[in-house]
Amino acid sequence: MFDPRRPSLRHKIDRGVALGVHWVALGSPGLVEIVARTRPDAIVLDTQHGLFDRAELEWAIGLVPPDVPVIVRIAENTPMAIGQALDAGAEGVMVPLVESAKEAKKAVKAARYPPHGARSGGGSRPLSQFVDYVEAMEQAAVVMVMIETAKGVKNAEAIAAVEGVDMVFIGTGDLALSLGTFPHFDAKHEAACETIRLACRKHWTPCGTFTGTVEAAQKRKAQGYRMVVLANDIEAIAKTFGAAVQSWRAPPVAAKPINVADPTPQITARPRP
Repeated sequence: MFDPRRPSLRHKIDRGVALGVHWVALGSPGLVEIVARTRPDAIVLDTQHGLFDRAELEWAIGLVPPDVPVIVRIAENTPMAIGQALDAGAEGVMVPLVESAKEAKKAVKAARYPPHGARSGGGSRPLSQFVDYVEAMEQAAVVMVMIETAKGVKNAEAIAAVEGVDMVFIGTGDLALSLGTFPHFDAKHEAACETIRLACRKHWTPCGTFTGTVEAAQKRKAQGYRMVVLANDIEAIAKTFGAAVQSWRAPPVAAKPINVADPTPQITARPRP
């Protein structure tokens, strides 16, 4: 949960290193607590396609220590969605389906208090120390916008150039759908990702992307991406439970036959005292 005395996400981004994050969508605060114990660089809570309701979001964020920043992928680019995520204690928001500089500016405005923005003041967590909170959030609030459509790719440079956009994050799945390549992430898809990354580099805006495995995350990090996904809860749980069932149903390993020439005595019964 965001601590006004110790903002951490902005500091991590400004260091210039790639952030390895965990992505959580199943809506379980208990699971978020377990994920936080692994100490990722940040945790993304997905309220667009995930199962979090408002109360669960507040609960989940409250279980995360301040040095593990929470980013909320909101459902829509609206002042209410952005404000509620930040009111819940998130240090950053990830705004989906941004296709123009105008939409990016709208997100930035909604994340900041007047006179620099239009965010409404309130929320049980901010109000507990509101003066300190407002002052801290003026510098600490992080706005990430997602480019995940062909139109967004076309406008990538304009989006990356918007003041107040702290990171552009590529939604690879929706991008594949928009480009007509899904379920294949082919050369056309890769070219679109590279267009976005280079647009961000031109404007000194960090660029992140969704990755499904640690191996893919390492590859994207080497390419210059500044935020990657190390694991997501749905795939991690599905793989673990699936592997357990496969191991259980696998043919048993044959017992090692006894070598009659082995001089080691074979104990067949418990010796008498």
